[in-house]
This record gives sequence, structure tokens and C-alpha cells, in this order.
Amino acid sequence: MRRRELLKTVAGLGAFALPGLGWTLPGWPRASWVFSAVDDTEGRHYLQAVSIEAGRAFRIAVPERCHGGCLRPGSTQAVLFARRPGRSLHVIDGDARAEVARVDAGPGHHFYGHGVFETSGRYLYVTANRIEDAAGLVRVYDAERDYAHCHDLPLDGIGPHELRLMPDGRTLAIALGGIRTHPDYGRAKLNLDVMAPALMLLDRESGEITARHSPSHHQLSCRHLDVATDGTVIAGYQYQGAEWERRPLLARLSPQGDFTEIELPGPLTDELRQYTASIAIARSTPRALITAPRGHRVLLIDSRDGRLLASHHLPDAAGARCDGQGDFLVSSGRGGLYRVGGDGSAPQALESLAIRWDNHLT
Repeated sequence: MRRRELLKTVAGLGAFALPGLGWTLPGWPRASWVFSAVDDTEGRHYLQAVSIEAGRAFRIAVPERCHGGCLRPGSTQAVLFARRPGRSLHVIDGDARAEVARVDAGPGHHFYGHGVFETSGRYLYVTANRIEDAAGLVRVYDAERDYAHCHDLPLDGIGPHELRLMPDGRTLAIALGGIRTHPDYGRAKLNLDVMAPALMLLDRESGEITARHSPSHHQLSCRHLDVATDGTVIAGYQYQGAEWERRPLLARLSPQGDFTEIELPGPLTDELRQYTASIAIARSTPRALITAPRGHRVLLIDSRDGRLLASHHLPDAAGARCDGQGDFLVSSGRGGLYRVGGDGSAPQALESLAIRWDNHLT
């Protein structure tokens, strides 16, 4: 069966006309699967996987909406996480085309939708909430022991969201959202007046918080980030204040530890409607892509100085991932998949599907 026919038969997604997606991770020389949480037109929740090069795809039904994910180095596994305030992480295997493990957050805890492996692929670090006192934690799991929970790393803060491993292999960069939630109240935000968000650096071995950078306003919830190969961090905010106020929505942490906020043109900032979602930094060039679903925008900036290079309309821009060749793959909550050039060229539509992609691609 040809690749186009196989993808249509297995996933019901039609034929993908995507470019090659080869890229690298420590211990994983070539990753061929793309993963994302999706919903169908009936509102049912799934984990979607597509292998472009092998012409394979599969979809796994899950009981709750999921969010972000991460790849396990040295393995064909990926882990996707329930969306805040969900309680499960799902381990799926690309070769087996199946969910191979499901781990509960444990009594009194819920996840925030993101996690990351260290470079050996053994330990998984997951952002979580201790419900009793709203303490933000990084929960550590041992993948070699069937993802058994090992211990927790306290963050002295509320609402950790996305985290990434820094190039030193030891430090975690963490977007601390600062928003208190409780499963009994769904996604309600319970502490907007006293939020304390931050971009943090945490030593994953000692548990020491080595840096904490506060946004310029206490309601700038630091939610998503990515890390460049030189250690630059680009972080995105979601402003929780008054709709008519204009605040910066991006921040940059330099390899030398200098923290600055990126000022976009005022009209563009207004157009983004106080909300950024996925961030992806190219591995081969100093380019970072940011999606803004409420503003139907994708932005391209220079990761070295935050300079705006391009801004493009893209309906309900959602997940973003670098392709290892200087360009980006971007999904849309309206079902589209796009290629966005690292040279600033406009999005190229690749496919339109009868699904709703969540805000992240893995």
C-alpha cells in the first residue's frame, strides 16, 4: 500500500503532503513520529501519532483532554499529559502503535500538561500541583521502573506549566504560571490578585532553585517556553489583567543569565489578545516561532535579541515544532497543518483535517 493510502486508511486523516521531519535529540539520532493531543468533531479526546517517513499513523482514545508531550531519548516512546487539571500521563510507543502505560498523578495531585526527560531517557520530570496547599512541584518518575514515582522537587510557587532541559543536562527551565487552581472548580483561576509568576531555573539533581525571574506585572502568567542549543530561553506570557491593558507577551533569558522582556509593536501586541501558546526554537538557526491562537497569528523572532522578523495570519494557530532544517511545523485548532519558513516566508498549508489539534506538537 502506498504511503498516502496507508495514512488515509489507518488514521482517517487524508494524505499528508509534509516535508521530511528528521531532527535530533540526545540519544535519539532521528525521530520519525509527530504526536499531539486532538479532539474530533464530536468532542472525543485522542492522542494522535503520524510517522511521515514510514507512512504510518494511529490514534488512541483517552478519557480526558490532553495537552503537551515529550519524547523519551533512546526510545520510540513519547509521553503525553492530561490538560490542567488532569490526573494522567500516557506513554505511547510509536513502533507498537499503542499506549503502553498510563500513570495517575496520585492522591492529592494533578498535572499541568507538560513534562520532559533528562538526556539518558530514564527520568521524567512533570509539572504538578499539590492540591491541599496549591504547591507547585516537579514530580520525578523512573521510566526504567514502569514510570514509578521517585520523589518531588518543590518550586516555592504556584502553577508550574511547561519545562525544558537546558543544554547542561542538569538544569530545568520552568515557566511558573502563578495561577492557583483546584480540580473541584475545573479551570477556574482562584488567586488573580496575588499571582507570583516567574521564569525559573532548577537544578534537577539537588533541587536548588538557581534563578527566579519575575515578569514586569504580577498577572503576566509565564506559561510556555523553549530552549535553544546555546541556552537561550524564550518564554511566553498569558496576561490575566484587564482586557484593555497592553503588556509584553514574550521574555528572553540569555545564556549569560540576563532576563529581558520583548517589546512587540503596539498594534500587534493588541492583536494577540494577551495570549501566546506554543514556542519552538530552531536547532540550526537563531529563529523562534510563537503561536497566538486568540489573535490567529504566528510570529517569527530572532532568538538572539528578540527582534521581530515576521508576523503571519494563521487561523487558531496552535502547536509548533521545529523540523530540524530551520523551518517549523504548525498545527491549527481548526484542523490545518502548515509549514512556516524560518526565512520569514508565509505559512504553507499542508493539510486540512476534521480534527481539533491541541496547542502543542511533539
